[in-house]
Amino acid sequence: MREEHEHESTEGSPDRRGLLIAGITLLACFGLVGYGILDTDEQPKPAAVPTAEVKYEVTGTGTAEISYLAPSKTDTTTVESSVTLPWTKSVQMPLGKAPTVTVVLDDKGGQASCTLAIQKKHVQRATTTGAFGRATCSAETQTAQE
Repeated sequence: MREEHEHESTEGSPDRRGLLIAGITLLACFGLVGYGILDTDEQPKPAAVPTAEVKYEVTGTGTAEISYLAPSKTDTTTVESSVTLPWTKSVQMPLGKAPTVTVVLDDKGGQASCTLAIQKKHVQRATTTGAFGRATCSAETQTAQE
């Protein structure tokens, strides 16, 4: 008769094992959601910036120092010293930046011309001669896109 009494007392109460499993499952779900929200290892990727192909070219005779703007995190000018002419360099420049190339002849002089092309379209040319002659070519990258 004792078995009947135990059976009657658990009939109206919920199954504790089922509640325990449901509780553990719920905690696991909250843990995964929390991990997804708090996980900061993956940063959103920055949007791609549209670029234009820029070709710098310096022709002429002699030796020169050439400085040009190339895309970088710091937007600094790259300088190449004692360059024997002719010289060319192509870079991808973000739109809105002004690509610039400057040539300075050495003390022996000579003659040099810089040219600047954006998206294969010639946009500027400058010429210099003599000792320490200087020429600069610059333009906005957006002008070639219009």
